[in-house]
Amino acid sequence: ENETTASGIIIPDTAKEKPERGSVVAVGPGKVENGQRVAMEVKPGDTIMFKKYAPDEFKVNGERVFVIESRDVIAVIE
Repeated sequence: ENETTASGIIIPDTAKEKPERGSVVAVGPGKVENGQRVAMEVKPGDTIMFKKYAPDEFKVNGERVFVIESRDVIAVIE
C-alpha cells in the first residue's frame, strides 16, 4: 500500500526499504572512538537483520557474501 507523507509525497511499497537477514561469518576488530577500541556488537554465528541496500555484495565460491557496516545492522535475532 502506498504511503503519503505529511507534505504530500507518495511513497510506493516498492520504494520502502525492507530488511534482509543473514548469518555473521566474520567480524573486524571494531572501531576506534576517543582513542579506545570499541568491540563489535555481533559475533560469528549470530543471525542478524540488516538494511537491504546497505551491504556490498560479493560471490565467494559461488555463495553470496555481504560486507556490512555495524551501523547498518538493525537487530540480532536470538
